[in-house]
Amino acid sequence: MAWLLSMPLRSRIHHVTDYGADPTGRSDSTDALEQAIVDAFTSPVDGHLNEGVPNLGGSEVHLDGGTYMISRPLRLSDISGGNFMIHGGSLRASDDFSGNGHLIELRSSSSSSLYEYITFKELMLDSNFRGGGIAIINSIRTTVDNCYISHFTTAGISIQDGHETYIRNSFIGQHINIGGDDREKDFSGIGINITGNDNAVTDVVIFSASIGVMVQGQANMLTGIHCYNKATALGGTGIYIRAPGLTQTRVVNCYLDFTGIVAEDPVQLHVTGSFFLGNAFILLKSVKGVASGVNIVDNMFAGDYTGVPIVQLDQSNAPFKTVDQVVIERNNVRGMVLKSTVARGSLWKNGTTWTLDFSKVLLFPNLIPHVHYALHAGSASSFPRHILRSVSRNRVTVQTDVVVSATVHVSVDQTTVGGHI
Repeated sequence: MAWLLSMPLRSRIHHVTDYGADPTGRSDSTDALEQAIVDAFTSPVDGHLNEGVPNLGGSEVHLDGGTYMISRPLRLSDISGGNFMIHGGSLRASDDFSGNGHLIELRSSSSSSLYEYITFKELMLDSNFRGGGIAIINSIRTTVDNCYISHFTTAGISIQDGHETYIRNSFIGQHINIGGDDREKDFSGIGINITGNDNAVTDVVIFSASIGVMVQGQANMLTGIHCYNKATALGGTGIYIRAPGLTQTRVVNCYLDFTGIVAEDPVQLHVTGSFFLGNAFILLKSVKGVASGVNIVDNMFAGDYTGVPIVQLDQSNAPFKTVDQVVIERNNVRGMVLKSTVARGSLWKNGTTWTLDFSKVLLFPNLIPHVHYALHAGSASSFPRHILRSVSRNRVTVQTDVVVSATVHVSVDQTTVGGHI
């Protein structure tokens, strides 16, 4: 106890300029920044977080508002720790920085999670077209907050495994612009690449990349994202959900700006409250022909009146054969073609046969498992017998036994339970 009392008290805030880092960015500061990180991870321990992860007590590496050039990735110490933050400055990759790395890498040589509650905040990262921005690998409860990441070639932020990484209030783009960039056709890389479960991206702008957000895992939440990274017409994708067969992803209140959403074999996908501008649309891509538990509801679509459908199917690999609980409705459309899994129509005529064609509205071809109809015969003196004669190629035919002047009202629904085409 006497030894502990005799230990000098020192701040857990490690200022990188105290370690000789150059805040002007003229000279290499890699060694100084690494030493600050090592010292932060050897701070006195205040108990533990998750099992085996020491609580560093809020230890910080402060960049002191400078711009620092680094020649290799900054990797957190291979010592387990948590409750730690790097913040308050800019990092720029040198011209000889490794093209396979990220400016900051939260990774360890262990297969277990060594890190918990790590925060990267108020950072501007310039990858100098030499790799990526931040790599978060097998970490628990990590936060990226108010960061600006540019000039990457691989990914602005890469998340692999781990649990509960939250990215919020950040700006990510390969080339710095505010739209209308002549280089847009050549944009490459991924703004945020998520390979894992239970992560969230909130209030983030992806302003240039080939793919804005790539999701390869389950139970992820995307909300308030503005993607104008690379237009669909130029081969880009705003949000690409590559988790076929078990998607479990929610896209809420996002802004898809000339670039849309692609989802492979979606199973439990929810897209709602979002705005799709400039012919941006949602593409359901068949891998094994499964679409189940899909909600695309209450969105807005705006286009240029050239006939682009708001939801489309890619069946080049295989046709959709299992369609189960797919609900596409209550979307409002201006300048694009409405697609839905429910439709209603009415037809008046004098005759014995009424055929209503829903093929231009319904998403899935030749699929109407549910039909409701009513025949209003008006002032007919007799009571005609009528029948639903056929349902084929998304057309519904109703027939009477006598000629009558009548209106037929039809409602159809492709939302099946356990359905197979």
